[in-house]
Amino acid sequence: MSTLPKLSATMNHIPASNPDALRVDEALQLIKTFVQPHTQSLTTELIPLQQSLGRVLAKDLISPINVPAADNSAMDGYAFNSASLFSTSSQFIALKNMGAALAGKPFLTEVEVGACIRIMTGASMPLGCDTVIPQELVQIDGDLISFATNAVKAGDNRRLKGEDLKEGKPALLAGKIIRPADLGLIASLGISQVTVNKKLRVGFFSTGTELRSIGEKLDPGCVYDSNRYTIFGMLSRLNLDLIDFGVVPDQPEDLRLTFATAAAECDVIITSGGVSVGVADYTKQIMQEMGDIGFWKLAIRPGRPMAFGSISSENHQAVLFGLPGNPVATMVTFYQLVKPALLTMAGASHTDTPISKARSLTAIRKLPGRTEFQRGQLSISSDGMPTVLAMPSQGSGVLRSMSEADCLIVLGHNQESIEPGELVDIVLFEGLI
Repeated sequence: MSTLPKLSATMNHIPASNPDALRVDEALQLIKTFVQPHTQSLTTELIPLQQSLGRVLAKDLISPINVPAADNSAMDGYAFNSASLFSTSSQFIALKNMGAALAGKPFLTEVEVGACIRIMTGASMPLGCDTVIPQELVQIDGDLISFATNAVKAGDNRRLKGEDLKEGKPALLAGKIIRPADLGLIASLGISQVTVNKKLRVGFFSTGTELRSIGEKLDPGCVYDSNRYTIFGMLSRLNLDLIDFGVVPDQPEDLRLTFATAAAECDVIITSGGVSVGVADYTKQIMQEMGDIGFWKLAIRPGRPMAFGSISSENHQAVLFGLPGNPVATMVTFYQLVKPALLTMAGASHTDTPISKARSLTAIRKLPGRTEFQRGQLSISSDGMPTVLAMPSQGSGVLRSMSEADCLIVLGHNQESIEPGELVDIVLFEGLI
């Protein structure tokens, strides 16, 4: 990985509208600018196609063949020369069937004007044929077929050679995250291996003396650590190489050792907890001692406190995200700021979160001056319009509401209160691909 720039230098190039409450879009721009050098030194690997799902394509994938390899039929029917349409003044035309063409078994004889051949979907167009009449539009009488001359136009229902992909042209561009359809596309080219960027190695841990891991005794005043499992789940969907450093108590020796180990082994470190103003722990102090860290107040709800920068150990730098400790705030800041940055570092070309629209079923109170994310439940109204219901519990510590919700309602920085029936932006938790 390349050396990261100074965080202060990066911030100087991105003037904040309010340094005491950084806008979400400003914070994201700053983070992406800071981590950009990592993309300049990404290492690659050649892997089997079936192992490439979710990986980032490292270089343009050039098609070695035309797809389709030859003109072929788009449907079951009869292929013929369109000149036949102009060989008669009648409203109907009759053609003599000379044979059949199947997918993988072409008809090898030239078809003359006034003749046709039975053809199946995907079968190569015989020499002399440029048009297909669907089988449901013809009448059959022995070896003759007939149909209305206005039922089809020259060139109809024919897929052209190279129509999908042309030999020597890019089939997929570098930076593409490989999805199921891409696997099929690559396979259609006869390619069995692809060059992808190596996975980012991400280390994560929770901080707090009060935290206990699953299976440990829950002492008075202590709570089970949930954030680490939530972060694990969110990271797992990004196809990364993960290292779980567990729960680290608020002790200087433990924190220094964990930060040093994580920085030496990882490209990115993600922590939760210990970044709020006035927190009585050592996390912020150790971060500053070992790295180039900025502590921000974001104009966001939930998720106001955040730390960002880099940690150094053994001549290696790791990007650091210090997320707030409240469970919902952890998730919101991860999806809005960390996920796009990780995709950028991984070399992905598209990192923006898709936004949809829905009609709000409830009034939502909102003051301008910060971006708010409310948990919502999506449904479809009787008129087919997506509608969203804001969950009644919106506290940043109410993780159950995130489990019950299926989307986030996004209220922009300058947006004011929402009345029932108004359109709002939403981010879906789940997607098809």
